[in-house]
Formats: sequence, structure tokens, C-alpha cells
Amino acid sequence: MFAGKKVLVGISGGIAAYKVAEVVSRLRKLNVEVHVAMTKSATEFITPLTLRSLSANPVYVDLFDEPKLWNVEHIALAEYVDAVVVAPATANIMAKMSTGLADDFLSTVLLATRAPIFLAPAMNHAMYHHPATQENLTRLRERGIKIIGPAVGFQACGTEGEGRMSEAAEIVERLDQFFSGSDCLKGKRALVTAGGTQEPLDPVRFLGNRSSGRMGYAIAQVLQESGAETILVSAPTDLPTPPGVTRVPVQTALEMYEAVLANFPKMDVVVKAAAVADYRPAALAEQKLKKDGTNRTIELVPNPDILAELGQQKTSQVLIGFAAETENLLANAQEKMLRKNVNLLVANDVTKPGAGFGSITNIVSFLFPDGRRIDFPQMSKLEVARNLVSEIANLLGRNKGVK
Repeated sequence: MFAGKKVLVGISGGIAAYKVAEVVSRLRKLNVEVHVAMTKSATEFITPLTLRSLSANPVYVDLFDEPKLWNVEHIALAEYVDAVVVAPATANIMAKMSTGLADDFLSTVLLATRAPIFLAPAMNHAMYHHPATQENLTRLRERGIKIIGPAVGFQACGTEGEGRMSEAAEIVERLDQFFSGSDCLKGKRALVTAGGTQEPLDPVRFLGNRSSGRMGYAIAQVLQESGAETILVSAPTDLPTPPGVTRVPVQTALEMYEAVLANFPKMDVVVKAAAVADYRPAALAEQKLKKDGTNRTIELVPNPDILAELGQQKTSQVLIGFAAETENLLANAQEKMLRKNVNLLVANDVTKPGAGFGSITNIVSFLFPDGRRIDFPQMSKLEVARNLVSEIANLLGRNKGVK
């Protein structure tokens, strides 16, 4: 529930700062405990006194002010709140967040907090579309930061375009939806596989694939945020483990098979998002294979089909599979869904721009055994994950909305 939650509203220096008074007011009416931190630039657009009156709490501006409630105040506040929303989120504050710069109270709290962060960007449309701003947004999304807007419309500079801050009602609704759905899987246990397995050929080489692991890591993050106790069985990747998720590192398909099967009986949900090698070398060379100018034949043997094994063993578990195809997407995915006995299959054509391995976005379809199909446009992998977890909650009869 949203009532009783503690939210830090961060205000950076943009003309849209005047709208934040309504954000604070709406949050208070929902019985949310509101704290406000402002940059010095933000105080040129709206006074701390206004926000103090609306929030009924001290307003933080200077990192070196006399402490109001805590000794190390920026750290204590970062740990105290349940969520942070920055509105307006200027290009400057997003650049600071992207690079880890912390030179004032707000940016320091943003670096120290482990609470979910929401950004409501607001700036001139040319600034918004500048490559540097877009790169910063991409990096922030990859870290799990949630972006609200921006909207398209008339701007204070007299131009019109994308970059207008979302309205207060939309910002508060997004926060409300997040907290309403944040416990929809509470008490459930989930397992996710991610990344591309590696099959050793010799001490220095392996057979692998181009999977980055981003999709599986996003799903694990959203499952954890939704209250599920989440295990992530991960092939090698440089991605950080999502907060609260238990990571089980593996390298090969056989290692993943053993880790998944060992945990499967205790799970309520299993999402097989990893790109698992279908074959492995029949023999591992003890020394590095040397180039001698002749053709070399490598015998491959099949790896176990983890998803098919789970489909045969499952009792009450919700089992989700992925089908990364390069041709005949729907026909191949439909056949795989029925053969593997899954509750839902996520299909994507990895040859499409914005949907392949390594991309931060995806273009997917959800297929169900009853013939239903949901097609999605290109969206971030985190957004795909939120849609998928919402469907998982539906399958478990627990859906309150996952955002």
C-alpha cells in the first residue's frame, strides 16, 4: 500500500519546479510521508518555505547545513525513504547521476540511496534529444532507474516538443502503481536463468553466444521488487546483481542444469531467460589447441534440455520460456511452447533492430497455451520485465499491477 510510505522528492533547477508543489500536496493527501531535497538552483524557481509548508517536514538544500534530524543527514535520509522521485529531473542532475558525481545534498542522496528512484525529465526538446542526454538516460535505465515521461507540448522557452515534465497527477499515479504492485508476489519464490552459457573447448577457448544477460537480470530485478524471494542462476556476465537477489554463478549448460533442477521443487515461478548452449564439445583439450594449418573437426554432443525437463517435472509451478528466433517466429515459438509445456512463452526475432542480443531494448510477443497472444512494441528490457511479471502475477491470481 502507498499510504504510510516515505518518499523523498528531489527538485532540481528547472522552470517545471513550480509543478512539484502539487506533487507534494497529492502525496500528502494519500497519507505519504514526504521529505524534500532541493538544489540551490531549484530555490530560484520555488522557495523552500513553500515545500516545507506542503510537506510538513524540513527542506534540505545545503549539504553543510546544521543537521535537522540526523547526524550524517544525507546518508540517514538515503536509507530512511522507501522511494525517491526527482522532478524536474534536469539534464544536469541526470548527467551527475550517470557519472556518479555527488557535489550537493540531492546528488549525494541519489548516490547513497538503495531505494527505487524515479525521474521526471524536464528540459528544452533539443537538450532532451542531445546524444549526451540520451546516453545518460540509457545508462540510468540500465541501472534500474524508472523514467516518467517526458511529455510533448509547449515549453517555457517558447518552443514545442518532447521534454515537458509529466503532470503531477501522472507522477503520483506512477508511484502509487509501483507501491500497489510491489508486494504482489510477496511470499512467492522465483528462479531466473540469465546470460549465455560457455562450453570450454580448451583451457583458453569456449563455445558461446552473444547473450548479454540483460533480459534475465531485468526480470530478476522486477520479481524481487514485486516481493518474490528471487534466485538468479547466471552464466558469466559483467552485470551487477540486482539488490536483494541471490545470484548463483555457473558457466556451462550442465552446471546450469544442476543448479536449476536442485532448486526447482522449492520454486513457485521459474523464468528460463538464459541462452543455453544446445551442444558442447565431446572432449576438453588439456592444452591449448595450436594452429597447424590443417582443418580441425570438433565433435559436439547435445546438452540436456533444461526447459523441457522442467516442463515434464512441474506440478504447480508457473514456468516461463523464451524463444529467440531468426525465422518463422510465431510458428517456431508456438511449437516450442507446446513441446516444452510452459505456461507462457516470450518470443522475439533477434534479427530485428532493437531486439537482438546485447540490446538494451526488446520487441517481444507473449504466447499462451490457450491461443492468446500479446504483441508489444519496442521497449526497454525493464519494461518487458514489468509486463512479464504482471502476467506471472495473473497466472498466480495475485495481480495488483506491476509497474
